[in-house]
Formats: sequence, structure tokens, C-alpha cells
Amino acid sequence: MSPFEFCDDRFGSLVLPNAPLERLGEGYRWLEGPVWFADHNCLYVSDIPNNRILRWSEDAGVTVFRQPSGFANGHARDMQGRLIGCSHHDRCITRTELDGSVTILISHYCGRRLNSPNDIVCKSDGTIWFSDPLYGINTDYEGGKQTSELPPRLYRFDPATGDLTVAADDFEGPNGLAFSPDERILYVAESGRQFEPRARRCIRRFNVSESGKLSGGEDFYRVSPGFADGFRIDEQGNLWSSAADGVQCISPQGDLLGKILTPFVVSNLAFGGRNRSRLFLCASHCLLAIYTNVRGCVRP
Repeated sequence: MSPFEFCDDRFGSLVLPNAPLERLGEGYRWLEGPVWFADHNCLYVSDIPNNRILRWSEDAGVTVFRQPSGFANGHARDMQGRLIGCSHHDRCITRTELDGSVTILISHYCGRRLNSPNDIVCKSDGTIWFSDPLYGINTDYEGGKQTSELPPRLYRFDPATGDLTVAADDFEGPNGLAFSPDERILYVAESGRQFEPRARRCIRRFNVSESGKLSGGEDFYRVSPGFADGFRIDEQGNLWSSAADGVQCISPQGDLLGKILTPFVVSNLAFGGRNRSRLFLCASHCLLAIYTNVRGCVRP
């Protein structure tokens, strides 16, 4: 049975009908935060409730990279090739140095602790952008119940100057984020207030100025079934979003092109592998992968 659902003829050129949906590993609790390291030929991914970061490679399969991890969630790679991560429990942004040591980059804003940094992306100018909802401190499952000191926000951090600024503060639950290939657009998932039956849930689109200021922020797309958690952009500007039924591929104009159907809810995904055309899926307790006919927009 094909894992694809075609909603637009354009989707046919983006996927491969003979590429199977592969199961790379299972038995986890809730996978999140995947990031590909091409020079290491491996994927790093968070198993949040198990408080660990896993490493997958074609040769070794899945192994434990770091445990405990501070209930790590989202990851990115900076322009120097270092692993940047979000810690729910420790309420901070970390950087794994090239010698393996871990540096805390950010933990406070104006003297108050961050909530639970969730997802993160690095821009080509070296700045680091991350979402900071309350999800990781709302439950003991993904970090540990703690008291919030700041409202949910989207932040921009400049490692060169040490400046941490609020990029946008009109969120109820900012989540996944990704830049368009030219970095003039920033997509951010609004996942709403946790446990709220009618939570605001959509993907928002912001214009990004040369100085890093955001404008706009209109609703771009609403995933159904489920809602957008994490997503990635391909080289053509299409957005590949997590959903309750798998992955939904959305054009830059906001058209649903097609779906990759999975047996479990997908939380996040990342392009990697040969030519960045293999899509790795965090599907609840399973790590899945499928080859596509488009390359992901990956930095660096």
C-alpha cells in the first residue's frame, strides 16, 4: 500500500513511488528535535520522556548519544558545525562544543528564567531563533512541572553580541519554526495553550527584514487532522509539516500538495542522508524515514 496521498499534481514530482516508508527504530516514548549532521553521516534526535538524545547512523543504527539530556527537545546546527539544543528541564539553550563539552548559551531574559525552549533554528548570519512555550514545564512527562516566569515568546539570540531580543510575543504556544530558502520568511507553528480544547493552532508566516525584525505574522496554513508541531522547508520552498496522519506537504502559496501517511502521529522531521533528500520522521515511539525527490534546505 502506497504511503502517499496526492492532493495536487505537483506532489508527484516531489516523491518517489518506489521508495518505501522505512522503520529505523522503535520502543521510544516521544521522539522530537531531529537534526542531520552530514559530515558525521548521522541523525541526532531527542527521546524527551526518557531524558536522552539518540544518534542514528546507517552503520550503527540507534545508539544513546547523551543521557541525561535535560529533557532536550529541538536541535539545530550552527554555522560552525556545533549542536545547538533546547532543554525543557534546565530551561535553557545549550551548545555542544567541538570537544564535546556543553555550554549554556541562554537561560534568562531580563533576569527571569525561560520557560521550556522547544524548537530552534540557526540563520546564515549566525543568529539563533527559538520558541519558548510552557509545554516542558506543564507536565512531569517532558521535563517537570515548574513555575513560569515569562509569557510564551519567540526569541532571537545573537551569539556575537550576546543580545537576546523578543522577536514576537503574540503567541499562546510557539512551537516549530523554519526559514524559507532565501530567509525572507519565517514560518512558526502556533500550537496554542496545552490542554485547551479550542486552542489556537496554525502555521504563521512572518516577513524578515535585513536587520532581523519581523512583520506580518498572518495565518498561513492550518494542519488537519491534528496540528503543526515541527516542520522543514525544501529547496523549492515547500513546507513539510508534522500532522496527526503523518506529514503534509504545503506549497509556498499555502496549497496542500500531498501527504506521507504514517501509522503514528508525527511530531517533527528533518531532511538528511545522501543529497539531503531522505526525510526522517519522529513518529511517536518510532523513527521512520523515506527517500523523496526533493532536497531539504539545510544550514550549514
